[in-house]
Amino acid sequence: MLSCRETDHTERKMHMFWDRVAGVYDLFADIFNKKTHKALIAAVSSRIAPDDAVLECACGTGLLTGAIAKRCRTLLATDFSANMLKRAKKKYGALPNVTFRQADILHLDEPDGQFDVVIAANVIHLLDEPYKALAELDRVCRSGGTIIVPTYMNRSEQGKTSGFASTVGKAGADFKRQFTFDTYKQFIAAAGYDDVDYAYCPGRVPCAVAVIYKP
Repeated sequence: MLSCRETDHTERKMHMFWDRVAGVYDLFADIFNKKTHKALIAAVSSRIAPDDAVLECACGTGLLTGAIAKRCRTLLATDFSANMLKRAKKKYGALPNVTFRQADILHLDEPDGQFDVVIAANVIHLLDEPYKALAELDRVCRSGGTIIVPTYMNRSEQGKTSGFASTVGKAGADFKRQFTFDTYKQFIAAAGYDDVDYAYCPGRVPCAVAVIYKP
């Protein structure tokens, strides 16, 4: 178990890394991994209804934010990186139904059951305490709501770490978990969820989408 000092140091490193890469992240999303992200946007936005109040954690530079906002009643978009959030706000800050806020997925300020849909894309594999994050997402989602958790697949079915994961990990992203589609399903099941739909978004860095239906 990490000490408080070690945890604080790790968090500072993560903040610094994502603040540093904010300026180039869109190149990865819009060019290098365009196929995956096109499928991801379709998979997530199709789950949003016009009356939904939505929370998006780890919104980054707004990969999903614009598509979600077009379909929901209100959207609170959050990220712990100030630079990532600044870029997302520059793109979508004029939308009347979107609010931006810096926030930590492990310690959300919102009350219990506040949202119809809660989304946390491509962040679970980066966390020291991913199950604590899932518990927070569950807490702020209303009974009968939906929790959507897309996550990059950074390991092949043969057990090899992807070249992308190795490169970005060395740069400072510090992946804590490397999933295949099957091990991601096992991870979600281990959190106690059994009413779950899954989608697979292929591409250079594929993504699995877990759609969890909260009782």
